[in-house]
Amino acid sequence: MTEVLAVRAGFWVRRPGLVLSVVVFAVVVLWALVPSAFTSYDPLAGVPREKLQGPSAAHLFGTDETGRDVFARVVHGAGASLRATLLAVLIALVAGSVLGLVAGARGGWLDSVLMRVMDVLLAIPSILLSLALVTALGFGTTKVAIAVGVANVANFARLMRAEVIRVRTGVYVEAARASGVRWFGVLTRHILPNALGPVVVLAVLSFGTAVLEISALSFLGYGATPPSPEWGSLVSAGRAYLASAWWMTTLPGLVIAAVVLAANRLSRALDGERDE
Repeated sequence: MTEVLAVRAGFWVRRPGLVLSVVVFAVVVLWALVPSAFTSYDPLAGVPREKLQGPSAAHLFGTDETGRDVFARVVHGAGASLRATLLAVLIALVAGSVLGLVAGARGGWLDSVLMRVMDVLLAIPSILLSLALVTALGFGTTKVAIAVGVANVANFARLMRAEVIRVRTGVYVEAARASGVRWFGVLTRHILPNALGPVVVLAVLSFGTAVLEISALSFLGYGATPPSPEWGSLVSAGRAYLASAWWMTTLPGLVIAAVVLAANRLSRALDGERDE
């Protein structure tokens, strides 16, 4: 037991970046779940006489143009931003995995048709496709999440198809088929579990991409309506005060960057463990 604990401790000591990424994710998730545990300020109510104050012990991220605490708005905005990100990743993961699984397992004309559609989607930058979709769907955090999720379906479909094609030629799959197992049983018991690993890694990596895209659309005004706090809208609101109140844009932007970098580091760690 002691040796096992020592090995595990050594694993984390040798990977300080991974430890920091886990801490960042844990803190942001706690912000989303229990924001009141991190700040006592109301994110919607401001004190006019305290407007545009710089970072201090009283206001960690300073205050905005109406005297609202920026840190409180970042913390309370984590809930909306993370919910939208999770919804977007879930849509892309489920829809893309189903399409890729069907295309890779069935092959033939169905595979060709589905992959040509995915090629068209991949030819359009995801942020532009998201912008087009959210313009058609309308404003709102949920609609932004749906647009970002649909725009990223092709990445998951392509990867899942490639993994299904690789796995379905395995000896254990052929043995299951030869023993009389139905094709649906082979698909769900043997092919899908063994093809899902890289797709999960892509989902973690896409979490960071989704945070950026949702924040970008919120920055452009397609997300939550003011004064509701959302990370992208917080960055947008500080643009007019960038010269005199840099913290309004810079500090929420650094939070977004930290979450994206943490997601990238966690995806690399998962990919490394899968290869081992």
